[in-house]
Amino acid sequence: MGKTYAIIGGGGSFGIHTALYLLDHANPKKVIGIGRNPMREEAFTLNVDKRPGYEYHARHITYELDLLLELLDKEKPDVIINYAAQGEGAVSWKHSWRFFETNSMALARLSEELMKRDWLERFIQIGTSEMYGSVDHATAEDEPIKPSSPYAASKVAFDMYLMSVHKFLKFPMNILRPSNAYCPGQLLHRVIPKAVLCGLTGQKLPLHGGGGAEKSYIHARDLARAIYMTAEKAEFGKIYNVGPALPTSIRDLVAKTADALGLPFEQLCEMSGDRLGQDSRYWLDSSAIKRDLGWEPQISLEDGLKEMVAWGKQYLPQIRGVSTDYVLRG
Repeated sequence: MGKTYAIIGGGGSFGIHTALYLLDHANPKKVIGIGRNPMREEAFTLNVDKRPGYEYHARHITYELDLLLELLDKEKPDVIINYAAQGEGAVSWKHSWRFFETNSMALARLSEELMKRDWLERFIQIGTSEMYGSVDHATAEDEPIKPSSPYAASKVAFDMYLMSVHKFLKFPMNILRPSNAYCPGQLLHRVIPKAVLCGLTGQKLPLHGGGGAEKSYIHARDLARAIYMTAEKAEFGKIYNVGPALPTSIRDLVAKTADALGLPFEQLCEMSGDRLGQDSRYWLDSSAIKRDLGWEPQISLEDGLKEMVAWGKQYLPQIRGVSTDYVLRG
């Protein structure tokens, strides 16, 4: 029998796709999802909670660290994968301390406790490509740090913490910095599921700044495969970018989504003003993880968008009335 994996932030769509990937490919002893909320409806959980070998627990990493540690001490996971974070750089200019409360302080408190446990084999932190800021070239892992939002700065702080405790205290960690991930079940304030919902319900998607910003998009299943390969083969302390070779403009992304929906581009979107702190280009050099672990993305953006449209059609009755606004919570 294989390892026990705990996925913190496991109630989110990326954590759910990681759980599904591990259940399908890792022959795990158990996969434990841990999130701050009870499980959502099927459109967002994709029935992961019905899978043998999976269980889910609601524990809040910031306000229930004692209960989270009780659970971890009971289950003794070999590998902990952390997605837990206050996300959304665009909204982090207000209540910015909340981003540091979770993304830096809560995770440092957790990690300090984990260093006392001898059952932990590896801790994998899911970082962010936003820490490199806007770039004009593919950025490698040693790129100077240029966070352009309080969110990105809070994620950088914990990365730096992990690097120091690995170097001096031998904490068995790795950091993955993925490009923008997407997947079926993703919350509807994100651009791809929001575009799919708009297309299926006859609404217009606001295209901020005309969609000129360029970002790199990766399917959450490709990210999950990178996590599994890291858990199995990576040297401790290694940091890896995880993304496609080239970025895609938001305009092109929406145009590809319109194609997947079978709609004219002009019917799907309308132009709107740009967002505060919007970086003009995220672009990752992911050659290190390809060289060391043999990883590269396998799911094309076109195939991934077809999957998103199929998900939207299947669950349209469930998602039609769900808010597309981002709500900040502790």
